[in-house]
Amino acid sequence: MKLYDSVGPNPKVVRMFLAERGVEIPSQTLDLMGGENRQDAHLARNPSGQSPTLELDDGSFLAEITAICEYVDEHAGASDLIGLTPEARAETRMWVRRIDLQILEPLTNGFRFSEGLRLFENRVHCIPAAADDLKATAQERITWLDGQLGDSQWVCGDRFTLADIMLFAFLEFGESVGQPLNRDNARISAWYDRVAERPSAKA
Repeated sequence: MKLYDSVGPNPKVVRMFLAERGVEIPSQTLDLMGGENRQDAHLARNPSGQSPTLELDDGSFLAEITAICEYVDEHAGASDLIGLTPEARAETRMWVRRIDLQILEPLTNGFRFSEGLRLFENRVHCIPAAADDLKATAQERITWLDGQLGDSQWVCGDRFTLADIMLFAFLEFGESVGQPLNRDNARISAWYDRVAERPSAKA
C-alpha cells in the first residue's frame, strides 16, 4: 500500500488512525498549495482531487477518510477504533456521521468561504455570504456535543474511536484558521486536552 498524503485535517485523521493502530504505510506528500492534487496524475487516482488517497496492493485506489480508516482497521485486524461488535461498529459510525455532517462540514466550509477563499475560489463553488453562519453552526453543534459527552471520557464512552480522531483533527485545524475551541465547553475542552496528550496527536 501507499498513502498519498498532504497538509490538512483529512490526512491528519488517517495519520492519527495509522499511529493508533501501529501501522506504517509508505507515503508520498502532495503539494496541495501548489495544486498538485488537481493535476492529471492525482485525478487519475482520485477523480475528486482530494487528499488523502490510499493505493492498495492490487493497484486500485481508495479515497474518503472513513473508508480508508475502516479498510486499514480490517486489514490489520479489527480494533476498538471502529468496533469489535456490530453494536460497537454501529455506534462509532453513528458518531462519525453526526460529527462529520454537523461540525466538520460547516467548520471547513466556513474556512473555505472566508479565510481560505483566495485558495479555494477557483477550485470549488464558494459562498462567502454563508461563511459566518456556517462557523456559527459548527460552534452550536460543538456546544451540543459538549452536553452529549456527559461523564464519558471519549465520544463513544470508554472507547477511543475514529469519531474522536476526526473531531480532534478538525478542531485542531479550526484553532489555526480563526475558529478556536470555546473553552466554556468544559467537557469538550477536557476531552480535547486528553486527545492532545496521545502520541498519535503528533502524527
